This record gives sequence, structure tokens and C-alpha cells, in this order.
Amino acid sequence: MHLEGLKIAVIGAGIGGLAAARALALRGAEVTVLEQADKIREVGAGLQISPNGAAVLRGLGMAPEKIGMASEAVHLLDRSGRSAIRMELQGPGTEASGAETPAAGAQGGYYLCHRADLIAALAHGARSAGARIRLLQRVERVQTGPEPEIRIANHARMRPDLVVGADGLHSCLRRAILGEADPAFTGQVAWRAVVPAAPEDPAGAEARVYMGPKRHLVTYPLRGGAYRNIVAVEERRDWAPDSWSHEDDPENLRAAFRGFCPEVQSMLGRVRRVHLWGLHRHEVAKNWTQGASALLGDAAHPTLPFLAQGANLALEDAWVLAEELSSAVEAGQGAEAGLGRYQQMRRPRATRAIEAANRNAWKYHLSFPPLRFAAHSALRLAGRFTPGMMLNQFDWLYGLDVTGGRRLSEPLPCPQSQGDLCP
Repeated sequence: MHLEGLKIAVIGAGIGGLAAARALALRGAEVTVLEQADKIREVGAGLQISPNGAAVLRGLGMAPEKIGMASEAVHLLDRSGRSAIRMELQGPGTEASGAETPAAGAQGGYYLCHRADLIAALAHGARSAGARIRLLQRVERVQTGPEPEIRIANHARMRPDLVVGADGLHSCLRRAILGEADPAFTGQVAWRAVVPAAPEDPAGAEARVYMGPKRHLVTYPLRGGAYRNIVAVEERRDWAPDSWSHEDDPENLRAAFRGFCPEVQSMLGRVRRVHLWGLHRHEVAKNWTQGASALLGDAAHPTLPFLAQGANLALEDAWVLAEELSSAVEAGQGAEAGLGRYQQMRRPRATRAIEAANRNAWKYHLSFPPLRFAAHSALRLAGRFTPGMMLNQFDWLYGLDVTGGRRLSEPLPCPQSQGDLCP
């Protein structure tokens, strides 16, 4: 309880903010989460928790198997539905650099979750640890420095000991530390939707990736197979906003993937509501901290979705931030020393993960037929003779357990979200 008496304001009640709130509160801090919405809600969408993220949830006393369903495999197919490679999700190896920790795969696991369920569980966990969540608190400005001040739209002011900016891409704390940024449109857009399951859907708890020229579609089951998540990416020149809240006509999604196999057509035919967002490349923040303020998750390192690591990296950030703050305060070094070590530990790893995600997109979008045939043939050979090779290349990512096997709490019952998965 080394953070006892420290007043911390967390801006944003997303995955990273709520995880940080629980991690900090469990170490004794007085935590207040500021959320601008009138209630904690999530756009209907799924996410994948890999072993590095699952390890953090377990460390926080939260059982990922109660939040999502265990994933068995990642299955790459061409647009006709022909299998290229199916990768069984076994435990990854040990992190190659630094102190060795047990592989996260055996204890961490891979899970397919609905965002609303994970958010509900984290909010319950934050409150159970003593954190307060205040809604309708739109932060307009953060004054950084050794004595930070938060200005809220209702003219209220807060002067906590420390501020954590977990308010995403458009973070007001990120602007205060870094100034305005000019993200680059990647020439790719993504649709997200959740649809009711149907008997003709693929069986099994696996993530399927259907690959086609200049586009790919990812789908996997949610809520024990009652629903299916869809993420569809297309290369195009038409710009789209860098926001998850922008709705699109489902017919545009269906038209983009008209040449794909019947099982894809069946899923797309059930889409009634879909969100579209433009994929933009943002720089990893050079400075994550300033005075007694720190960035976390997408506010520090926005990532493209091609390794499914946005939520997992935010969970890691939350743990490391709380751990380094606690260690610094215990050693009498002060909170700012802990924030400095947090950035030092997290920035290289986040940068490496984001660079890997940036490189991953083109592999699914090969347009030149001979090259596409050769690549898919190589995948089939790899699946036959060295099926673990593709996953093993990411052992450095999935195999790191930032908790070192520590547990801050006994397992906490996780409530199911009451949100509508298919609005």
C-alpha cells in the first residue's frame, strides 16, 4: 500500500484507464476516474486478449476466462474460403531479453472478448478497489507540472497529486504534453460490426482471417458463440475519420467484400449497423510524462489493429505505471521518478509492437496474382511442416508477463455486461 494518501486523477474510463484505476487503488492510492460520457459504454465490437494482456488481468485479480471465451486458433484463408494455415494457440516461449519470466501462454491464454464485457468487468474491479468513477466530466484542459490542475467543462477544477491521461487518440493531456499532432492517413479503412450467430457460421472458437486483394476480413465468435465479431479492412484513397463513432451504410461493407466466399457473405448479410473508421498512423509519443502527469494506452502509443495489441498494451501500461510509482514512493524517490521509469520501460516495447503491426497489414492484401499464389502456397507448406513458426516470431510480444507472476488481489467475480451487443 505504498501509494496510500496519493490523490490520482485518471482521465478516461476505457480499458487502460479502468485497469490503471484498479492497479493504483489496490496499491493504496485515492483514485478518481473522470469520464465525459453519461454512462460507461462501448461501441459494439470485439477484441482479442493475448497472453501478455491476460497475465495483467490475472494480476489484478480478474479471470479472463470469465470475461471472454478461450481462443483455440488463428486460421488464415483466401477469399474463396480455402485454408492457407491454421495456427493452434499454444503457449509462447519466454521473453528473449531481460530477466526470464515464465511463459505467459500456459497461464495467460488467448481470449475472444466483447469490449463491453471487458469494460464492465474493469469498471466493477476499479470500484471494488475503492476508485471513484465520475461521469459527465469532460476535461477541457490539463495544466501539467509538479502540481497539475484539471479544468472541466462545468468550470470545476481539480488539483490532484498526479494525472494519468488514458483518454485515447484525442487525449487532452497528450496535447498538453506534445502539442497538436498531424497523423498520416494510411490509405486503409476498417469497418466493425457484431452480428447474431447463425448455423452456417464456422465452428470452433478461432479467429478467421479471409485474405483478398487490397482487403481482408477478420471474424471470431463472442459470448460463447451467440454473436460474431467482424473487422473488415480495405485499402482505398477515400479518407475516413479517425473515430470509432462514425456510422456507415452496411451496403458499402457488403460491396467491398462481394467477391468473398459464401460464409463471409452470410455474415455480412446479417449486418444491420456498422461503424467505419479511417486508419491513421500516429507517432509514439516522445514524452509520455511531464511533471506529475503521464500518458497511457492510445494516448501514448496509438496502434493499428493488425496485431490486436491495443487493449493488451494498455493493460501492460496500467500495471507497469502502478508498479513503478509504488516502487519509487517506497524508495523515497517521489512519484516523478516512478513516472520516468515507467516511460523508460514501456516506450521501447510499445514502439516495437506498433512497428510490427504496421508491417503486418500488407501480408493479407497481396494483389499481384502470382505473388499471392506463392505467398499462400508458402503458408500452406509452413502449416504442414512448421506450424508454430508464424506464432513463434511473436514470442517476444505474447510471452512477456509484466506482472512477473504477481497477484494483487484474490480473484474478483466479473459481471457480464448488460449492454446490447447488436444495436
